[in-house]
Amino acid sequence: MKWLRRTLAAIVLLLLVALGGLWAYIHQALPKTEGVVRVRGPKAPVSITRDEHGIPSIKAESITDLMWGLGFAHAQDRLWQLETHRRIGAGRLAEALGPGAVDTDLFLRALGVRRAARRQWEQTGGEAREVLSAYAAGINAYVQEHLGARPPEFVLLGLQPGVWEPADSLAWAIMMAWDLGGNWNAELLRMRLALRLPVERIQELLPPYPGERPLATTDYAALYRGLKIDASLGEHARLHAPESGLDGIGSNNWVVAGSHTVSGKPLLANDPHLRLSAPALWYFARLEAPGYKVAGATMPGLPAVVLGQNQHIAWGYTNTAPDVQDLYLEQLHPLDAGRYLTPSGWQRFDTHEEIVKVKGQADRKIVVRESRHGPVISDAPGPADGLTGPAGRPSYALAMRWTALDIPNGTLEAGLAMGRARSVDEFVAAAASHVAPMQNMVVADHQGRIGMVAAGRVPLRAPEHDLKGLVPAPGWDAKYDWTGALDTELTPREFDPPRGWIATANQRIHPPDYPHFLTSEWTLPYRQQRIEQLLDGVPRHDQASMAALQADEVSLAAKQLLPLLKRARSSHPLAAAAQEQLAGFNGRMSADAVAPLILWTWTRQLTEVLIADELGPQLWQQYANRSFYEGVEGILVGQRAWWCDNKQTAAVETCAQVVDRAFERALDELQTTYGRDVTRWQWGQAHRARSEHRPFSKVRQLAAMFELHTPVGGDNFTVNASRVSLKPDELTGRRYLNEHGPSLRAIYDLAEPGRSRFMHSSGQSGLPFSRLYRSFVTPWAEVRYVPVWGSGDQVLTLQPTAP
Repeated sequence: MKWLRRTLAAIVLLLLVALGGLWAYIHQALPKTEGVVRVRGPKAPVSITRDEHGIPSIKAESITDLMWGLGFAHAQDRLWQLETHRRIGAGRLAEALGPGAVDTDLFLRALGVRRAARRQWEQTGGEAREVLSAYAAGINAYVQEHLGARPPEFVLLGLQPGVWEPADSLAWAIMMAWDLGGNWNAELLRMRLALRLPVERIQELLPPYPGERPLATTDYAALYRGLKIDASLGEHARLHAPESGLDGIGSNNWVVAGSHTVSGKPLLANDPHLRLSAPALWYFARLEAPGYKVAGATMPGLPAVVLGQNQHIAWGYTNTAPDVQDLYLEQLHPLDAGRYLTPSGWQRFDTHEEIVKVKGQADRKIVVRESRHGPVISDAPGPADGLTGPAGRPSYALAMRWTALDIPNGTLEAGLAMGRARSVDEFVAAAASHVAPMQNMVVADHQGRIGMVAAGRVPLRAPEHDLKGLVPAPGWDAKYDWTGALDTELTPREFDPPRGWIATANQRIHPPDYPHFLTSEWTLPYRQQRIEQLLDGVPRHDQASMAALQADEVSLAAKQLLPLLKRARSSHPLAAAAQEQLAGFNGRMSADAVAPLILWTWTRQLTEVLIADELGPQLWQQYANRSFYEGVEGILVGQRAWWCDNKQTAAVETCAQVVDRAFERALDELQTTYGRDVTRWQWGQAHRARSEHRPFSKVRQLAAMFELHTPVGGDNFTVNASRVSLKPDELTGRRYLNEHGPSLRAIYDLAEPGRSRFMHSSGQSGLPFSRLYRSFVTPWAEVRYVPVWGSGDQVLTLQPTAP
């Protein structure tokens, strides 16, 4: 038995050594948050004081030293997130993640994000240049001189942190504009639909904003047939581009004047809806230097408080989502794919050679092209080398014109100036330099004024532009070129309205007689209508009423289709029990309720039954994750029988039959997934907030350690918005996850800033073994908050070394 005792002792010793090594690694990987550290870079001491939530208060003697300190703090707490942001902006994911990321890199190289960022950096001067340089230096100083153990992602992938350059910040700003854009997706979808359907049917499936008529356009279905467009044009870009323009994504903000608050001073609330990630996109910080004292939400990669409050004002954003992306068909020369047709004849593309490094494989070398309109995004797998398209059709490339790639770009300058603004007027003046993404900015000042300005560059199109930016336009026809930009003084704005509040929720923000075109694709107004109901329903608002509004889970959209569902009939054995759950349902999308799960499962099945046969199996499969909600609602409420008839059967189906069939299919799906006891179904079982980790959410063995999950209520149309994903999860196969929602919530008090509160969706740390990695998840789901202003007792002093 002696050998057994020795073996056990050896195993115990190995375990102790392993545990000791793990403890030592964790100790080395966690950032130093107290004491004095000698650093090279700032001209005077910088202090970083963290509170119990890990929120730093950073103080410095100058704005450049302050942003150096912010870069240092971002690197301490979010180094892997910075690495992913840098690699995404540069199209350098595959060298870290391997072949699975190649296609995304190829698209990003074709789009030219990093090329545009370099050009923007070359045109950046003054304080913005100093701030970008200082911020980058702060990141690099931590990595090169003060990093203990690398975060686990670097260890598991065998990587070293890269060098952060000022252009990387500008590239990440472009990527955030990409995330909040997406009109190009809608253009591509319309072109694909036009190869199967007439324009009037497309207008029913993708209808205009409620109360508006479709934009008057030429018959683009006939146009594309005449041009012999290949249905696969742009498909590679759609498949491999980072997500953007997803339906069901939005944001809320509102500001209430002192005449309607308990304190007599304004209250401002904001909850921007973005992709949920682990860690969150946001990092809270309090920044102070002479003439600059701001607290709020920063974003690792950017040297600014994006959303927040200073001593005089508070502000918050929602996405305006204007049409600032246009796709152009560039006709290739039949004998030379390096030339394309322009209004003045054939012209050569500008070209750039790109080398994509791939972990474990040979480098991929491609040549990407730019036309006079912008980057050729259909070059993502490499430029077309054929002289004509399939079956002798003309060959086309797809180029993009987009404001976020413009040079110069004053967005960072605007952000710095807004952080210093002392009044509503100063904030609006500062916002005039903001380019992209265009945002509805609400603002309040301590003197009691409130306002909203939609800030960003809006392209102008000629009156003869008969496609209105809805679909890809022939690039060789000058009438489709942009003719300039809207004067910044003419964008929508509103100040101190008699009703006592201003709110935006991605709805149409201007009256019908507004003379300038922003977009025809506003978000459905259900969230806005609910916000208006609740703002008008309370005579005097306070912090509690603001929080209750942010937590509201009543879906006005649900009430539109719910009567149809309640009338649905089925011989399914669970039909009666399901209808019993629906009987008292009023549209409140609670996580513990049964009815919301039935409603959304039926809605998904209904959409497929209605339109899959019209789109055809290939096109339906490509767009099955899109809800088409506004089209489905219009089809059923308007009883448009053409859509209800299944074109694949001889019989003529009615809309009532479609409703019943979808109900039957929904019950089959729910029974298979959740069992036969309807009373045990819950919306929160399916609708879990999933904060994705890049890249380990895709690795089954690691996902549980790095991902964040929690059940939530709400849906696409509730004020407490949580987008319902219709695609099955890659690892579990479950549908209806919430992967986009209120990435942060904030309530700013202009009477007493000490009462201002905020919360984001993960925790301050990016290290999964830190208690601060997931410390905000539960309070975020429960719509609780932590103070915007405060301090702490963990003080780190960054002491400059002698020159």
